[in-house]
Amino acid sequence: MLTILSYTMIVCFMYLIMSKRLSPLVALILVPIVFACLGGFANGLGPMMLNGVKMLAPTGIMLTFAILYFCMMTDAGLFNPLIKVILKIVKGDPQRIVLGTAVLGTCVGLDGDGATTYIITTAALLPLYRRTGISLQVMATVLLLTIGVMNILPWAGPFSRAASAMHVDITDLFIEMIPIMVAGLAWVWFVAFYLGRAERSRLGTISLEDGEGLENFVEQRLSDWRFLFNAVLTITLIALMMLNVMPLPILFMVAFALGLVVNFPSMKAQKDVIGTHAANVLAVTLLIFAAGIFVGIMSGTGMVQAISESLVAVIPEAAGRYMSTFTAFISMPFTYVLTNDAFYFGILPILAETANHYGLTPQEMAIASLIGQPVHLLSPLVASTYLLCGLLNIDYGDNQRASIGWSVGTCLIMFVVAVALGKISLIY
Repeated sequence: MLTILSYTMIVCFMYLIMSKRLSPLVALILVPIVFACLGGFANGLGPMMLNGVKMLAPTGIMLTFAILYFCMMTDAGLFNPLIKVILKIVKGDPQRIVLGTAVLGTCVGLDGDGATTYIITTAALLPLYRRTGISLQVMATVLLLTIGVMNILPWAGPFSRAASAMHVDITDLFIEMIPIMVAGLAWVWFVAFYLGRAERSRLGTISLEDGEGLENFVEQRLSDWRFLFNAVLTITLIALMMLNVMPLPILFMVAFALGLVVNFPSMKAQKDVIGTHAANVLAVTLLIFAAGIFVGIMSGTGMVQAISESLVAVIPEAAGRYMSTFTAFISMPFTYVLTNDAFYFGILPILAETANHYGLTPQEMAIASLIGQPVHLLSPLVASTYLLCGLLNIDYGDNQRASIGWSVGTCLIMFVVAVALGKISLIY
């Protein structure tokens, strides 16, 4: 019964937000409470929900200061040189603009963080999208696809979880994943090319005056000491993130404080910076803590465990030798409805134990488990997706419908390449 209740709750939740019956914020809080009460867990709801909020509190803090940090750096002009180069190249051609979105998203996405990429890319290209009339949903889809691949970098969360759960060397696993990720990025750029061509057919090429689209970017001299300080601070921040020297929330808090003092020395300027970007911060943090309710109830009631056991129970014994292929495909829906922790530490080890009896290596299982990450970015438990929808003022449900097919395409391309290169065994 708990398994049925779990799947019903997830289907109900997705229907309500995609049909716009409820906002994601309200659905994340009320839907799990209703289903927990139906399951007879009403008495223990308080501790469950509080545990979930505590679990996601570090993520909420990290995103709060990450958004403030990169918005501050954007205001200070750190990214202006790169942005200006891309804007001058794309001009008023919708196809070039959408391709430029994918390129800029890939460059910024090297830190593996979706929130950072969304903030910087939208700040750079949103005026150009509005001026040319290109659909903002196109930008959202391209950025989600880009981060879906870049989120597999070793210093991003899913990769480290997969490596830890399978007890494989991170460097060796990354070397195996490189050609698969390159194929994924090639697909993303193809989709950007396709969507851009469709927008060019719809809108035509817009004639822009020389320098149009650059009005909001102050001239930034590379020799300016503040620019150099900001560049060094940001590179140091990313390096420390990769080396895992300190918890991410602490790194962003310290970096934001240092950057704020240097770039905006006066109290008034500091208040203005925080006030300007407070709406973006609040839109994300509210959803983070609401997601804590959802996660806390799913974990506390045993719904996560019930879903895991139901998955293992339906696997036929004869399918054991195809476990890596099976893992690659179920990683799409199950990282969508579960947190990465639940999938990589709860389900993957069980699947890997079965696969081991058929000679499948832990590294192959780790590779297979990462195939579904592009779909995971659309999960209602991924906070940065809410941020992207908020920045572009697009509906969350509409974004799901527009992007899910392309995201599945990324997964399929990476799977095919993994099989072709022998990283995942398909024929025995």
